Amino acid sequence: MNRAPTTVRALVLAIAVAAGFGPAAAQYRAAVVSNEVFRVCADPSNLPFSNKDGQGFENKIAELIAAELKLPLQYFWMPSGPGFIRNTLGTKLCDVVIGYAAGAEIVQNTNPYYRSAFVLITKKDSPLADVTTLADPRLKDKRIGIIAGTPPSDYVLKYGLMGKAKPYALIVDRRYDSPAEQMLADIAKGDIDAGVLWGPIGGYFATKASVPMVVTPLVKDKDGPPMAFRITFGTRFGESEWKHRLNDVIKARQNDIDKVLVSFGVPILDESDRPITPKP
Repeated sequence: MNRAPTTVRALVLAIAVAAGFGPAAAQYRAAVVSNEVFRVCADPSNLPFSNKDGQGFENKIAELIAAELKLPLQYFWMPSGPGFIRNTLGTKLCDVVIGYAAGAEIVQNTNPYYRSAFVLITKKDSPLADVTTLADPRLKDKRIGIIAGTPPSDYVLKYGLMGKAKPYALIVDRRYDSPAEQMLADIAKGDIDAGVLWGPIGGYFATKASVPMVVTPLVKDKDGPPMAFRITFGTRFGESEWKHRLNDVIKARQNDIDKVLVSFGVPILDESDRPITPKP
């Protein structure tokens, strides 16, 4: 699947790995944006974002968008990772990815539909529960969980926290492994003092932890790589009319989208880093 997706072999492989389709998926090879169904590319096992049972917040948002478009929702499933965009949007097997960072050159971005940040997670009764920056001297000599290769790693190194940090894998098969859940379990047990995760992931799993947790967006750490990101829908380049149509839908359903995100524990922030509270 590392070969160009225009080859027959690559296309067949892309179809073969997409759970829930099979030979019938070949009918979409030459398609453009469908006017009959809302076709979404998604990972079948990647909570809190998506799964085949429709339990993720991107599943719920896809349902909102489909309802607004008055189209039935249809998924093309493929595990996220290298080649995901090339073998989904790139082969026209679907028309949108529900979550993609703004500015990503591999897709055409819609307007952002939420903004979030990496977060620090501690037990509610921890003396670190009110820490709001990785530069806080109280973190010295503490054991911090960190996902290897993510932006917070730069700050952990810069502030001299790496020596005692516990790394967790960035790329895993989510069907069998969940570094975020392991990190939360380690915090609960006291094996580590705090953990740093991408907000939607950390916020979601903190709500399911065995002990009460505090989730604090790290918006004060600004003298290094960005810690907050705008998230958009990803579409194909050249499909401007489709992008504008999705922008209109995002605008119309923004408060409903916010409600979904907050219900999943996602810390959503405005452009001034203030928490957003959906209207009733």
